[in-house]
Amino acid sequence: MKLPKAKKLNIEIYEAGPSLLGKKPAEIKLSSNESALGPSPRAIKEYNKISKDLKRYPTEDNSLKTILAKKFKLDSKRIILGAGSDQILELICKAFLNKGDEVVVPEFSFIVYRIYSKINGAKVISAKENKLIISVKNILSLITKKTKIVFLANPNNPTGTYISKKNLLDLRRKLRSNILLVVDDAYFEYVKKKDYNSGLELFSKSNNVIVTRTFSKVYGLAGLRIGWGYASKQIIESLKKIKPPFNISRPALFAASASILDNYWLKKEIKHVYKWRKIMLKKLNNMNIETKEGNANFLLINFNKLRINSIKVFNELKKSGILVRKMNTYGIKNSLRITIGKANENRKLILKLRKIINV
Repeated sequence: MKLPKAKKLNIEIYEAGPSLLGKKPAEIKLSSNESALGPSPRAIKEYNKISKDLKRYPTEDNSLKTILAKKFKLDSKRIILGAGSDQILELICKAFLNKGDEVVVPEFSFIVYRIYSKINGAKVISAKENKLIISVKNILSLITKKTKIVFLANPNNPTGTYISKKNLLDLRRKLRSNILLVVDDAYFEYVKKKDYNSGLELFSKSNNVIVTRTFSKVYGLAGLRIGWGYASKQIIESLKKIKPPFNISRPALFAASASILDNYWLKKEIKHVYKWRKIMLKKLNNMNIETKEGNANFLLINFNKLRINSIKVFNELKKSGILVRKMNTYGIKNSLRITIGKANENRKLILKLRKIINV
């Protein structure tokens, strides 16, 4: 019996950070860069309220767009919402890429950029990074007549490093005007550097840049899948033509709206991450575990200075109910990515690492 055959796709498969130990949820999950403190209580209240009437289709998303526009001083007509910022990235690739086009991405970057580009027939070219920092020079050296899109996250996932305002503006200036620059602002709230500006701050008036943002990280709404993008009206109209109807659920719309308005909770989450990022950096370095300062809600750690390797550490942590993220998929050798969690989770992680490496 002959069965339908799907088209052949030579692409990596996205593997989410593990969340289960056997059939049970992990006691401590530090594998997916989720919010340490979780959603705003105001968001939870709105979610509970709207979840009592789930038979209705989502209402128009203009209310959330208006709130976003007011908070960030934007034009609401240039905002598009997606089921996570991932969906915005998918729409970008569908709208702009054809077979034979080329896409340039940093060497160690969010794997979804590669996946959606290849699904839409593009060739993906990786630009070497300089000590885990995105190199504008290397990106520019790979630009050809076929280049259509440059994707980058700032700060970058999974490295946690960032590109300065000067270098990012320089990249846009030196790229051809018909190359779309996509700046992923997923972790921008966690950066505290004088030479850094978010993509939205730098390119809100640009006609050939689209900036994506998410409610999955600092706002703690990963389970509701909601994100957004900002670009010129022309780009947004192109994305709207292929956007699925009712792509954002009612609970997500209401919870996101409440989250954006709760500045107290936002500041609380950011303060927590700043505090524990500094504490964990010091403690990890004292154990001879290499890590950079990091500029997001996670740290990339390396075990080259120790006799034990990252896989052994991962498995030992897993045995004790702690899940972190392997870096095999990203090609970063002998390393793990750890999310900054709640205070007690961070303490248990540090204690367990000390036992594993005998310090």
